[in-house]
Amino acid sequence: MIGSLVFLHSLGARALVAFAVVLGAWGAYSYFRHARVSGGFRSSYLIMAGLSVVQGLFGLGVFVTGQRPHELLHIVYGIFAVLFLPGAYLWAHSGSPRREAVILAGAAWIVTIAFLRGISTG
Repeated sequence: MIGSLVFLHSLGARALVAFAVVLGAWGAYSYFRHARVSGGFRSSYLIMAGLSVVQGLFGLGVFVTGQRPHELLHIVYGIFAVLFLPGAYLWAHSGSPRREAVILAGAAWIVTIAFLRGISTG
């Protein structure tokens, strides 16, 4: 059971890094083309935010079973991603379509860094 949770948490971390890189590139492409982000981009962004929560729940399961990360910052990066992604999404809707593209693309790149730091401190 513990091994399965650790495996899912590790696999989820790497999948979220790939997801965030793809969304960061996709959003940056929209921004530089002066285009609004598509509904597919928005829904993918929300899926990434939801998967971050699921990833956090797997991490919580690993934590509860007695395995602790090497550094406390590992937990901080996870909490940051879970709170930051929906916050950026809500903030992005209050402006122009181009502003939405740059905020969501930037948020994807920022959480890419947070996910990578989380992996390195785990």
